[in-house]
Amino acid sequence: MSSITLIGTGNMARTIGTRAVAGGNTVEVMGRDQSKAEALATALGGGATTGKWGAVPAGDIVIAALLYDGVVPVVTEYADALAGKVIVDISNPFNATFDGLAHSEETSIAQEVAKVAPAGASVVKAFNTIFRDVLEKGRPNVFIAGDSAQAKAGVAAFIESLGLRPLDVGGLKMAHWLEGVGVVTVGLAANGVGHWDFALGVDELAG
Repeated sequence: MSSITLIGTGNMARTIGTRAVAGGNTVEVMGRDQSKAEALATALGGGATTGKWGAVPAGDIVIAALLYDGVVPVVTEYADALAGKVIVDISNPFNATFDGLAHSEETSIAQEVAKVAPAGASVVKAFNTIFRDVLEKGRPNVFIAGDSAQAKAGVAAFIESLGLRPLDVGGLKMAHWLEGVGVVTVGLAANGVGHWDFALGVDELAG
């Protein structure tokens, strides 16, 4: 099983943390508000602990469960405390109308994180194409992107421990397109599907 640290105390941190504990993983929670971090760790149970904001995370995999505009600043703030860690960005940089990305260049939050991450850290994009309720109740495919095969293997093993299927889409530059898929899911929820209880995945045809 994996050792993970959740940076953030919101809904996605709670959902991923709940599945992580159920999957037998070691979980640490960090938040700017220590009382919220402690409350979440208590709610998760399973021996979940809390760490001090800005300290070296206990987990080998550090999941930045934050809104997109907070991810790069927090990684910058943690700096060398993240050396040697696998940093997982789950964010979606939606624009104000949720029909495009907040950044106009062919980049991604994960790629921007890689620019400020300390030496030895690896960045993986994951979980951003899945609505929280689906992640909580369903068994969706989880698309991942990253430049380190070793880091992706570790994240894939963690995803499998959650009872989910990891699907590698390629290098970190593919994170830009995964963020685009996030936009597509919102468009489907508002239009063709008409609700939020679905996830995109891959069906393989035999023969």
